[in-house]
Amino acid sequence: MSNEVISEIKRDHIMNLLAKGTRTDGRSPTDIRKIEIVTDCIESADGSARVKLGNTEVIAGIKIIPGSPFPDTPRSGVLTTGAELIPMAHQSFESGPPGEDAIELARVVDRGIRESGMVDVDALCIEEGEKVWMCFIDIYALDYDGNLFDASNLAAVAALKTATIPWVQYGLGEEDTPLPITCTPISVTSCKIGNTLILDPNFDEEHISSARLTVTTDDQGNFRAMQKGGKGSITLDDLSRCLDAAVEKGKEIRQIIG
Repeated sequence: MSNEVISEIKRDHIMNLLAKGTRTDGRSPTDIRKIEIVTDCIESADGSARVKLGNTEVIAGIKIIPGSPFPDTPRSGVLTTGAELIPMAHQSFESGPPGEDAIELARVVDRGIRESGMVDVDALCIEEGEKVWMCFIDIYALDYDGNLFDASNLAAVAALKTATIPWVQYGLGEEDTPLPITCTPISVTSCKIGNTLILDPNFDEEHISSARLTVTTDDQGNFRAMQKGGKGSITLDDLSRCLDAAVEKGKEIRQIIG
């Protein structure tokens, strides 16, 4: 995500370890880092989650308010995702309006959630053509050690699964209800270093990789979204392995996220 240069010594060390089938933190190429999830961590939010993926840490908050639907979807609620890379997360991040990295991060997370149909937006209609629930997902990187895509996906998904529609607060009902959730979309990011594909890259690995592929699957293992990054190529064989990994790791992660 940053332009920080990795020293040749460190690059060679990573490459030499990968040639032996291991990594600087002892993982195999197909291992992901430890996942820790804490939900309902923001009292003022309608849903929230704090996720640690190794040393990468992200927090997501959900805010749900009534508003007007888009003219072309008068019976559907609104779903919007934003991300902010705050300076405290890494020295390469700067304050100010969202940059290209933050915009890409938000789009990748949003696409996985939207294309999987995780939130039933039609169930967010209050009055057709007049009023619907608008669901805002705000993602903040707290500590960056690689792979913000998967960490942010986990935080957003976990926050949405805990979210409650505030009917009572806005005088629109007598009881709050859970956000209508249909599935649990999980993204799995692979990076290519030399000719080796690795999952869940840490900071150093991410910055010497030539290509990145983030694949999001739903509960049935269907592919819902895909985003390539980096200037390097992804071969058909690479793609096949990335897709297989997304399905298998997606199953494992769903057992953790619940």
